[in-house]
Amino acid sequence: MLRLDRRLLYNFDWVSVLLLAMLSVMSLASLFSATWNGGPAPSPLFFKQLYFFLFGYALILMILSVDYNNLKLLAYIGYGVVCLLLVYTKLFVETVAGTQRWIDLGFFKLQPSEPAKLVLVLVLASCYARNETPENGYQLRDLLRPAALTALPFLLIVIQPDLGTALMLAFIFISMTLFAQLRWSTLATLGITGLITTVLGWKYGLKPYQRRRIETFLNPEGDPMNHGYQINQSKIAVGSGQLFGQGFMEGSQGHLNFLPERHTDFAFSVWCEELGFVGAFFFLLCFFCLLLWGMNTAVAARDKFGVFLAFGLVVLIFWQAVINLFMIMGMLPVVGIPLPLFSYGGSSLLTTLTAIGILMNIRMRRHQKR
Repeated sequence: MLRLDRRLLYNFDWVSVLLLAMLSVMSLASLFSATWNGGPAPSPLFFKQLYFFLFGYALILMILSVDYNNLKLLAYIGYGVVCLLLVYTKLFVETVAGTQRWIDLGFFKLQPSEPAKLVLVLVLASCYARNETPENGYQLRDLLRPAALTALPFLLIVIQPDLGTALMLAFIFISMTLFAQLRWSTLATLGITGLITTVLGWKYGLKPYQRRRIETFLNPEGDPMNHGYQINQSKIAVGSGQLFGQGFMEGSQGHLNFLPERHTDFAFSVWCEELGFVGAFFFLLCFFCLLLWGMNTAVAARDKFGVFLAFGLVVLIFWQAVINLFMIMGMLPVVGIPLPLFSYGGSSLLTTLTAIGILMNIRMRRHQKR
């Protein structure tokens, strides 16, 4: 239970609450427009996302009721559960559109790869916080444990196949490891290894449709099979918004069904088309202020675990946002990464709200003694 400690109430993170509230309203407004079918009521998808938001807010309150240091033990329990769910997904879940990603719980379809990203942040933060950083930085042998912790869920997600989410785990590992401080020799070795792995992965590891996505990204207009349709329509939607947009619920690309996946991967394209540069800028301003506030939380954290945890959570949200935004502008291939807090999807939304709840927890307790 949350103790009504004056210090906790005094240090309550109202900045995150305000930013989260504004982002939530914009997200739901965009989803309302993207999924509206002309009827008198919002679509069922709108109500489902609204319920996910409400459940996520309740989850944040639960997270705030306990000290975040208790997550050190829960992290490894959660890691084991997520890995088992990923194995279950591969063995027993029906294939949909060539992938095995969702476990149907009846009232909710769980995508285990989403909480896997959050759990990886927790275990890496625990791992790096437990050990003193070597004087000149980590050597390769010091990275065996965190690398192994990353490799298992990475491989389980790759075989679903879901390369985009698997790469997110790699980005999290790389970012947190660089933050932990590496020796220059270690950094050079990892860089060369990464380059070799990329070349071999392109030649032998990627499936034909994954390689085609990258080729389409490099030259979407020259694609004779029209696999670049999504990228082209997204760029048209973003560009047609101009300064002030076409007006709420007036976007032609979204409402005339030219833009695929307009409530998931390309949700922000609809927002740009309808609200223009001004609307896009305001959303991104709120979004990246939330991330900057999260980095400030990492700086102010009372212990090493809190520093690594806050940094990892910000990295988790940041990379997803950057990849999605670059994707809708045609600057990256389509990899199915949602825009946190904005794209439709229960697993992604609850994972992001949980991450924000933990950040608020760290900030609230920054002045408490260990």
